[in-house]
Amino acid sequence: MTKDWGRKDLLGLEGLEADEIESLLDAAAAFKDSPPKPLLAGRTAAFLFSEPSTRTRSSFEMAARRLGAEVLSFSAAGSSLAKGETLLDTALNLQAIGVTHFILRYDRSGVLEDLAPRLKACVVNAGDGWHEHPTQALLDVMTLRERWGSLKGKRVVILGDIRHSRVARSNLFALKTLGASVVFCGPTPLVPREFAALGARIEHDVEKALRGANAVNVLRLQLERMEQGFVPSLADYAAAYQLTPERLALLKPDGLVLHPGPINRGVEISSEVADGPRSVILDQVANGVLIRMAVLALCEQERARG
Repeated sequence: MTKDWGRKDLLGLEGLEADEIESLLDAAAAFKDSPPKPLLAGRTAAFLFSEPSTRTRSSFEMAARRLGAEVLSFSAAGSSLAKGETLLDTALNLQAIGVTHFILRYDRSGVLEDLAPRLKACVVNAGDGWHEHPTQALLDVMTLRERWGSLKGKRVVILGDIRHSRVARSNLFALKTLGASVVFCGPTPLVPREFAALGARIEHDVEKALRGANAVNVLRLQLERMEQGFVPSLADYAAAYQLTPERLALLKPDGLVLHPGPINRGVEISSEVADGPRSVILDQVANGVLIRMAVLALCEQERARG
């Protein structure tokens, strides 16, 4: 499908070259323009998610089916992992019965980097710990590229709980590689200064961060990952950082609003903004199927080469 992709796995976006990212985006755009061929006919995709998911899991399953793959879906709690079997042994057993693609969401960071080289099957990261969520960032970038053509020179604000967000990290890597600048914004406990080492500008003043930006990607507070004390209360956070129509007006007139979901309306974003004309949130969801089709197809292309 493309000469610029040569990996059987997608574990993260950090370290990818611009042409590799562009090859995934181009493949996804091609699927949007024409019906997909059964590129995964005779293949089996296994889904192992140790954390809850709606959008990611359902769009990956739809992507696999659209490409002709069979789908094997199970949870860690209902598998031999709950009996003490290692992730590697589980994967090797499934590979032995014909699984060719593993789509994994795992609660610990870094596990997939050890797993993927030991498997002939493709391994795709659907979110690992606080590390990365590469396909979410790719669909975010695809949504922006459809509006802008190029990301070079654009400024994107990522607003909210950066500390606990694998989405923020993957977006930063993709956006910077494609020529955009990135601002991380939120309260100091959730946007520590050390994130500047990754290449983001750190800003705690929301109005200053948003003024003149081309887009804002709003993140929810990940209360399930937090210890107490990161924010005084949800009401205090909403008063200081919620994306309201007044704050949205600080962006460029054609500035866009993104959100990876799930949305906590009235906390990090108002309903007027989430449902407004500058929101591309549902476009992100639709593009998620296309991006995941592209990832599965291109990784299969390399796996088949052996």
